[in-house]
Amino acid sequence: MFHRQSLLESCRVDNSCEFHLSSQRLREWHFRTDCSATKTTMAATMMSHIACAKLGGLQALPTLNKLAGGRIAGTPRLMTSLAGRVRCGVDNGQGQGPLADAKAVVDQQTKKTITKDDIMRNQESNESEKKSVFGTEPTSGSFYPHPEVERRPETGDKSFFSVFAFDGAAPEVINCRLAMLGFVWAAVAERLTGQTVFQQVTNAGQPGLFYFLAVVQLFTYASMVPIMSGESTDARSFGPFTAKAERWNGRIAMLGFLGLVVTEAFTHSAVFGM
Repeated sequence: MFHRQSLLESCRVDNSCEFHLSSQRLREWHFRTDCSATKTTMAATMMSHIACAKLGGLQALPTLNKLAGGRIAGTPRLMTSLAGRVRCGVDNGQGQGPLADAKAVVDQQTKKTITKDDIMRNQESNESEKKSVFGTEPTSGSFYPHPEVERRPETGDKSFFSVFAFDGAAPEVINCRLAMLGFVWAAVAERLTGQTVFQQVTNAGQPGLFYFLAVVQLFTYASMVPIMSGESTDARSFGPFTAKAERWNGRIAMLGFLGLVVTEAFTHSAVFGM
């Protein structure tokens, strides 16, 4: 009898110990599971915030709603000066997502579709398209001048030699932009240093030549991207900023920069110097 009672008490102790151990293991398993879920949720939230913060031209404002139960819930908000709110999503390869939304807003505000019919009507009605500056009529396949329908990136050949032809889409655009920037840059640098344009480029220790080469490459690449995509400068406008205004300002800047260099070559002094 005594041996049986001792054995029963021993079993109760063993069962109680096993029950406590099982409960402790269960609590540890739940803790590890909660930690793993928390880490996964935090990682996903941070990646979402980082993706939103990297959007060009957009300002990401992440807000954490709650911190409870070891889990974080966050909803990023995007604000843009172009058009209110833009949803934050992941581009699925079908033209959707925040970058595609921002591009669509910009296109809606600035882009104008130019069709072949529009080009043909302008070619027939515009007197400047009927003859070149040398009085030659544009003919298809000639070296110079080309008909407008062949010069336009929307309808013409986008090969390198066609785009960079004398009357191609690229040369005047790039030269106008470089001339506008170069004239302003030369005037400011002369005012600050008292050196002529030639001295800024050739004097030892002056970074003018390096800056010039860097800017030429940057502006050339930036100007070629829309052209090679089949978009001319006339397809974009925003208020007073039109392709026609850019061309005229660029032409005046080219003449002004040339006059500045020639004048300083004769006077050997900076026109805008102190």
